Amino acid sequence: YLNWCLKAYPLAEGRGSLVHSPIGFDLTITALFLPLLVGKTVVLLPEGKGVEGLCTMLLQEGDYSFIKITPSHLQALNRLLPPERVAGITRALIIGGEALRADHLRLWIDCAPATRLFNEYGPTETVVGCCIYEIDSREVLSVNIPIGLPIDNTEIYLLDPQGQRVPENLEG
Repeated sequence: YLNWCLKAYPLAEGRGSLVHSPIGFDLTITALFLPLLVGKTVVLLPEGKGVEGLCTMLLQEGDYSFIKITPSHLQALNRLLPPERVAGITRALIIGGEALRADHLRLWIDCAPATRLFNEYGPTETVVGCCIYEIDSREVLSVNIPIGLPIDNTEIYLLDPQGQRVPENLEG
């Protein structure tokens, strides 16, 4: 997974990442280890600071290579961040852990168009992620953001309600 991340995510620019989740949470794997593999900084937000603490750190420091976040935390962050300040906070948002909807991304698409947005799907199935979809800020988004394609060395099987594989290009 981390080898794949090294190729997929923008790590060369920015100052690293901010770990805002408990150490035992799966998204911490990406936020903690990935920057270290490329010699970047990892900032540990003290536990218990919540999304308000995350917001404060993002506004104080900024220019992170990426922030890994759940859609629920992103929604809370969107309510706290001043729209005029979101550009430059991070080079990328890696969003995962729950279904991602287009309305979660509106602030970033409108106010920080240079921020790359990734829907990383699969923590329940694979511990961290197994599929990725990069949102193009120019595309017309439907309500739900696609889960994308499998990462390297991964196969995805979509099933119908009876547990049978669905043909390619159909919903499962």
